[in-house]
Amino acid sequence: MDTMSTTRDSDTARKAMIDSQLRTSGVNEEFVLARMINVPREDFLPEDKANLAYIDRSIALGADGFLASPLFYGKLLLEAAPKPTDRVLVIEGGTGYLAALTAPLVADVTCVSAADAAAGKLPDGEFSLILIDGAIEQLPGALADIVAENGLIVSGLLLRQVSRLASGRKVAGQISLSPVEDIGIPVLTAFNRPKGWTFS
Repeated sequence: MDTMSTTRDSDTARKAMIDSQLRTSGVNEEFVLARMINVPREDFLPEDKANLAYIDRSIALGADGFLASPLFYGKLLLEAAPKPTDRVLVIEGGTGYLAALTAPLVADVTCVSAADAAAGKLPDGEFSLILIDGAIEQLPGALADIVAENGLIVSGLLLRQVSRLASGRKVAGQISLSPVEDIGIPVLTAFNRPKGWTFS
């Protein structure tokens, strides 16, 4: 395989992603575009799915999770507006891509799996920014508790079977997620609400 040709193809695909998926959807901030053009999505996929890296939708990875669409990550970073002083917790969708996008923009990034986060197995301390790589049905209290006062959570939110980008800032010890805009986001099933008993 011609490595130089492959690199050129990847660079071209990332530029097309920026121009046709992000800029046309209102993601024009340079810090977002710079991160997304500098982090090759194919590096976070198994070899047999690398050719799908720049499609405009999420890529399922079976039990290993997913890589969400470029637009989700662009919109999430735009809403989060990470600061150099932020201590960030990333709830992983399974690839490490979101942490790689975020790390150079902030002071510190810690990652935890969705299953551990949903079960309350969380790192010590408070975080000024929590990024959730997927859509959740509910925000566990344990996760809300480790958001610092005036800190921010940015996540996907599943409401009535529609996924939306959402965010919430902690004020006076309280935080809730408010929808920002509808966007296709894979669901982190570990955060599903318990199903109530119903008649069959």
